[in-house]
Amino acid sequence: MSSKFTGGLNIAMKVPPHQMAETVRFYRDVVGLEPYVGKGQEIGFKLGPNRLWIDEAPMQSQAEVWLELFTDDHEGALADLESAGVVRCDAIETLPEGFKGGWISNPAGIVHMVRTPDAW
Repeated sequence: MSSKFTGGLNIAMKVPPHQMAETVRFYRDVVGLEPYVGKGQEIGFKLGPNRLWIDEAPMQSQAEVWLELFTDDHEGALADLESAGVVRCDAIETLPEGFKGGWISNPAGIVHMVRTPDAW
C-alpha cells in the first residue's frame, strides 16, 4: 500500500438519546474537560491534543466511538484500503458534497473517517 496515514484530531462518540445528557454531564461536570467550540451545535471537549465530539445518534441502542485518519490523497488512500480488503461504509453518515474523504470500518467494526486535513 503506497498511501500514508496519520492520526486525525477528531474522535466522535455516537450516543443514543437516552444516554446523551448523562454522557455530556460526565465529561463536562465529573471529568471537567474544557468545552470545545467551533462546529455548529455539536458538543465537543478538549481531550489533550484531540477533540472529543459527543453526537446524539437516535438510531443507535449503544454508544460507538469513531476515529479519524488523515491522508494527503483521500481518493488514492480509500482505493488502497479497499484493495487491501478494508470495508467502505460511506452510507453510515452522509458527508457534504465535495468533501475530501470517506468512511471505512476496521476489522473490529470501528468506524474511521479517512480524509485530507483540509477536507472542511
